[in-house]
Amino acid sequence: MTGTAHFVRRLLPDLTPWRASRDFRLLWLSGCVTGFGSFLTFVALPIQIKELTGSTLAVGLIGAFELVPLVAFGLWGGALADALDRRRLVLLSEAGLALLTALMLANSLLPHPLLWPIYLVAALVAALDGLQRPALDSMTPRVVAHDQLPAAFALNSLYRNVASVAGPPIAGVVVVVAGAGFAYAVDLLTFLVSLALIARMRPVPPSGGAAAPSLRSIGQGLGYAWSRKDLLGTYAIDVVAMLFAYPVALFPFLAAELHAEWALGLLYAATALGALLVAATGGWTSRVHRHGRMLLFAALGWGVAMTLAGLFGNVWLVLLFLALAGGADQISGVARSTIWNQSIPDELRGRLAGVELLSYSVGPQLGQVRAGAMAKPLGTRGSVWAGGALCVLGVLALTAAIPRLLAWDSRTDPNALAVREQHERRAAAEAAAAAEAGAGAAGVPA
Repeated sequence: MTGTAHFVRRLLPDLTPWRASRDFRLLWLSGCVTGFGSFLTFVALPIQIKELTGSTLAVGLIGAFELVPLVAFGLWGGALADALDRRRLVLLSEAGLALLTALMLANSLLPHPLLWPIYLVAALVAALDGLQRPALDSMTPRVVAHDQLPAAFALNSLYRNVASVAGPPIAGVVVVVAGAGFAYAVDLLTFLVSLALIARMRPVPPSGGAAAPSLRSIGQGLGYAWSRKDLLGTYAIDVVAMLFAYPVALFPFLAAELHAEWALGLLYAATALGALLVAATGGWTSRVHRHGRMLLFAALGWGVAMTLAGLFGNVWLVLLFLALAGGADQISGVARSTIWNQSIPDELRGRLAGVELLSYSVGPQLGQVRAGAMAKPLGTRGSVWAGGALCVLGVLALTAAIPRLLAWDSRTDPNALAVREQHERRAAAEAAAAAEAGAGAAGVPA
């Protein structure tokens, strides 16, 4: 029994970051709340566009309208995150996202909702998300210990995947029964709760060596990314995987082709369920050190699973392969996040988070366009399996071209060791400052 209990404990998520950091708890709870609401909107949007147009291309165009503002504002948001208080930047952008959700709600309540405001708001949401996400992602390395970063990412993935599992089926029911407007209303409420939680966090000011936001500072971040071939490998693999094997825009049409319209919510939730199962039993991921190899095998697993999901016409087999793809994507995410957060210095963390935002967001946006366009000549299922096969080929080609990625080891990588030392110096300085402040308040010399 003792051996079994020990094995189970090794599988369970590591809760150390949640226990040790009040700010991480607030950030985590904020993500839980707003993540659930955002997935409601994520599902409501394509369903609403499908009802208005009946076109796969019109649904896929969401990605095209989001792409340009995401690229432009993602890079600028990274520069702002390095130069400004990251908490304040997150608060302001969160308030803007709440306002845009209110506009979506207003449009959905019209007797005849308009299509163009949906695309316009989608573009504005992408712009604000580009401004916010680098600051949000770069806050975690500042509020948890360096060696707790893999565990912190796993905990963040846990709530995101729970929201992904619960949100799509609920949204599918809500949109059918109560309309898209109700989904947008719930999303708006979650933004307000999230704002209250983030406001309670301590400020996260920029590092001493951070550059002022400018095109030059953005160029410095891009130059650093270009100098790190291991980082380039993580970005490229993620873009290729999502570009070729992200068929979410086709799910309403896939459900109809499988004669399983009742399973639409399950199709959206399947990948998240697979990721959730891995996250809930992913304690082992914090003990992995060769994250380059981990990323390679996970990306290949994603492509193979998507290929199989497109080849089979049984809805339950499709759901199974989508779940397997989601599990592989969760492992890939842990590997990428660990390489990023443990080896990038804090004064560049925001700008590199902007580059990362592009790598994991541009791929899905283009992937929606790709899926919708390929569905025209190949059919819905043909677009799914062909994309999965192209993903496998692309990942193998990138791995052969960037061998340095396969050699990445958190125990020996010089960049990871330098960042660990930087993090330890900052923690020591903050502890000394806190002790001095406490001594001064008590009237005792520090």
